[in-house]
Amino acid sequence: MSINYGRYPIVIARGEGCNLYDSDGRQYLDLFAGFGAGILGHCHPDLVRAVSEQASLLWHPGNLLHSEPQTRTAEDIARLGFGGRSFFCHSGADANEAAIKLARLHGHHRPGPDGPRFKVISALRSFHGRSFATMAATADPKVREHFGPLAPGFAHVPFNDIAAIEAEIDETTAAVIVEPIQGEGGIHVPADDYLPALRRLCTERDLLLIIDEVWTGCGRTGRYFAHQHWDIEPDVMTLGKGVGGGLAVGVMCTGPVAADHYNAIKQGGVKHASTLGGNCLAMAASHAVFTVLERDGLVARAEEMGRHVQERFTAMKSNGAGIVEVRGKGLFIGVELDKPAKEIVDACREEGVMINATQGSVLRVAPPLIVEPGPLDHGLDVIERALR
Repeated sequence: MSINYGRYPIVIARGEGCNLYDSDGRQYLDLFAGFGAGILGHCHPDLVRAVSEQASLLWHPGNLLHSEPQTRTAEDIARLGFGGRSFFCHSGADANEAAIKLARLHGHHRPGPDGPRFKVISALRSFHGRSFATMAATADPKVREHFGPLAPGFAHVPFNDIAAIEAEIDETTAAVIVEPIQGEGGIHVPADDYLPALRRLCTERDLLLIIDEVWTGCGRTGRYFAHQHWDIEPDVMTLGKGVGGGLAVGVMCTGPVAADHYNAIKQGGVKHASTLGGNCLAMAASHAVFTVLERDGLVARAEEMGRHVQERFTAMKSNGAGIVEVRGKGLFIGVELDKPAKEIVDACREEGVMINATQGSVLRVAPPLIVEPGPLDHGLDVIERALR
């Protein structure tokens, strides 16, 4: 057995739509979508077709060469709301690692009075990955313990607190990295003025604003990218999880300022690269994800269905189900309980419904965006019974 997340005592043999089937043939309704990676569910026919067709054409020519699947996916991202350039890699952590390196390049290219700027500020309860730089940016002791000494040059401040960020900025600061809605931290949505104020602050202080959309991108929150809820434009956006539809894809997207800045620095030689990032099979899947999201209106549908889910949980709260707070946007919902959430997750799994818990007492519900109202309500009924 490989080392990975703590695993359930189940072997999954196949998936179809929003359903998983174990090796004994038992069916489970998947309301967590493989930590968000299955944005279109399992074995979506458009993704199967796209990857199968690409597999007979070209797998990977190497990144010294252009390929049509990469170009199409980069154009998708630009068209849907983030103009600039895209660097393709294998995961959200890879994308955040690249973004942190870009922040350090920014600080070297535009140094402070005493030398290069290097500090990256992130938020408490954040999660940006498990590689060394992203682990240092992540302010979760469980992720960091036993791996010290960690990479230096990171500071953590409370989420949703502009004054705390402003107080932490000094002449060594190069960037701020933040999730628009915290995922591992418990599905925390910031105040409406937080991200616009952060955008203004970063512009005023010549800091790169890095928005980590690994969880929230690709329509999950009812916008193609969650920062669009607040009408801001980051300097760098990172994607992972759902952008590959279940295949390993990460993307670092740079806006015009960061892209031009990186190109100027790059003249001295390659500063970052990926051997297999952006391979044609992965890019065929990513392009299919964006195509289906657009064609089937799944982003607006996520917003609508998310309202229904929040209404259901709010009603459960009123009926004494032990719910403290309901949070989220679109189909990215956190339900804080007055008891450990794991027992609810386990009870739901026994009843054939997959959900997840984080931070000890928070249920996370993040189904594939293709989920239909009937199965979704069935899953919510199962959760309600477990809560009682």
